[in-house]
Order: sequence, then structure tokens, then C-alpha cells
Amino acid sequence: MILALESSCDETAVALFDPVRGIVGEWIHSQIALHESYGGVVPDLASREHLQHFGPLVARALATVPASAITRVAVTRGPGLAACLAMGLSTAKSLGLAWGVPVVGVNHLRAHAFSPFISLHAANPGEFDAAFATLLPHLGLLVSGGNTALFTIDEQRNVRLLASTMDDAAGEALDKGAKLLGLGYPGGPQVEKLARDGNATAFAFPKAVAQRASLEFSFSGLKTSLRYQLEKLTPEVIASRRADLCASYQRAVFESLVRKSTLALERGAYRSFGLSGGVANNRTLQTELEKVTREHGISFHRAQPQHTGDNAGMIAFAAWAEREAGGVDARGYAMEIEPSLPLALA
Repeated sequence: MILALESSCDETAVALFDPVRGIVGEWIHSQIALHESYGGVVPDLASREHLQHFGPLVARALATVPASAITRVAVTRGPGLAACLAMGLSTAKSLGLAWGVPVVGVNHLRAHAFSPFISLHAANPGEFDAAFATLLPHLGLLVSGGNTALFTIDEQRNVRLLASTMDDAAGEALDKGAKLLGLGYPGGPQVEKLARDGNATAFAFPKAVAQRASLEFSFSGLKTSLRYQLEKLTPEVIASRRADLCASYQRAVFESLVRKSTLALERGAYRSFGLSGGVANNRTLQTELEKVTREHGISFHRAQPQHTGDNAGMIAFAAWAEREAGGVDARGYAMEIEPSLPLALA
């Protein structure tokens, strides 16, 4: 039984994972309401919230299983906000010492990489390894507020970064676009909601791409283009055409993601494609990428909504799924946080 802790940013999360049964329970304290008035995460406030809420969440987990059933504590060690990561790591080490069990560190981004397969394990835990092997090599797209990356998972479960963003992440571009449009926080879901009733071809935004032959992403120019477009419109026109602006802006972001993913599929031989991260919840993006993978004759897998944001379920699962691939940091009590930990490292 693995107890996992996640505190890379503004979510305090705890989960229990049993290799035989899957995720036994997940508990999370969201800080969205706290940071909403600031328009973004305030690190000092976030770390204070982690300090206050880890204890109660762990207590809820221990009401489900006794401490004696826990054989390992897994914790996010990076990337993320330093003060927030430190809260999680110190809590994990304290619990490990109290229970006399090992403590391992998990790369938050690699946990996202494996998150689309949590449901595969839940469907048949005993056959997961065999089923997962048939999906490798795997191409994955991680799209969140802080990261946009294409990566592969090979037959030995090694993760390799293919491309990332040269500037803003896709989720960040959507959030910043929402702020320019006067929408609430977090902005991405607000853009998606309005875009459903908008005309995606009403405004011509530049396609958010780096060099056409490159797999790298770039979104900063798109955000600038939206600002220039809004400067040309009166407040009344913006209000009346906000849905069209959202739909057109979202389309430009997603066309980049789909185009680069398609290019990566054409350059390699993959058996599956995965979508993870907070933006993976967007149904338009899901539909477009599923269509592409169907055209390439491979299976499409996406993280379930509860495992797309910052959550401890994916931390626990990754700690188990990468147990033999060297994907976890097993230094235990000598382990330190790594705020800038890259996707390709444990």
C-alpha cells in the first residue's frame, strides 16, 4: 500500500494506492477560491494552506486503512513551487520515520505522463503490466498551465522528452487570454465554456507554432495577437463577441497542439497516444486528438478528470508503475526538493 502526497502548487492532496485493488481513496483540498482574487497562485499563501491541511487529509486516509498497512510513502519532489514542495516532502519524511517505511520521490511531470493509464490498471489490476506492454512505445502530450510537452515512453518505461514550449505553456496562454478577455480564474475552463457558443473562424489569430518542421511549441505571439485584436475593438463589441473571440483563440492554441502531435506521430512508430494535464479536460481537444490517433491506427488514452490537475492519485500510481524503470527517487530521507526538475529525470 502506497500513501502519496502532492503539494507542487496550490492543491493539497493525499491518496492511497494498492497494486491489487488500484486507488483506494483520494482526498484533496483546493485553493482556487483563496487565490482567485489575486488572479494567480500566491506561493506564501499556498504553502501555509499545505501546512494546515496535510494533517487532516492524512487522518482521513488513515480512517480508511491502518498505518500498519502502508509500506511506502511517495511524494512529489518537483517540479513546482519550492515552499509548497518543501511542505510535502517534510510531511512525507515525518510520516515515513513515524511508521518505519521507505520514502520515495516522484517527478510530478512523469506522474502526468503515466496518468492516462490509471484507468487501465483499475479495469484489471492483475493484468496491467501485460496490457501496458502492448501500448508501448507510447507518444504522450502533456498540456497544463505550466507545461506543454511531447514525450515518449519506451518498452522499458523510460520517458524521453521530444519537445516542449519555447515560451508560454498552452494552459498559460489560455489563462492569460482569459484575463485579457476579462474572464475569471482559472481562465482555461472559462474560455472553453464560452467557446462552445462561438464561431471559431470569426477572428484570424496566428497559428501558435514555432518553426513548421520543429516539434517545439510557441504561444507567446498568440497572446500578443489577442491583445492587439482587443485594442481594435470597443468594450461593447468585445462583450457582444466574447464567445467568438474565445472560440477563435482556443482554436489557434489547439491547432498548434494537434499539428505538432500529428507531426510526431508521422516521425515515429507508436502503439498508443496519451493526453494528460489540466487542459486534457477540454472536450474539443480530446475530440481532435482522438480523430488523429484513429487515422494513424493507434489507441487513444486520456487521463480522467480527477487525475488531470494536481492530484496525489497519479503520484501514487507513478511510484508503483515506475518501480522497476528507475523513475522514482529512492534516496529517502536524504532526498531534497527539485523545483525545476525536468520531465526526463526521476
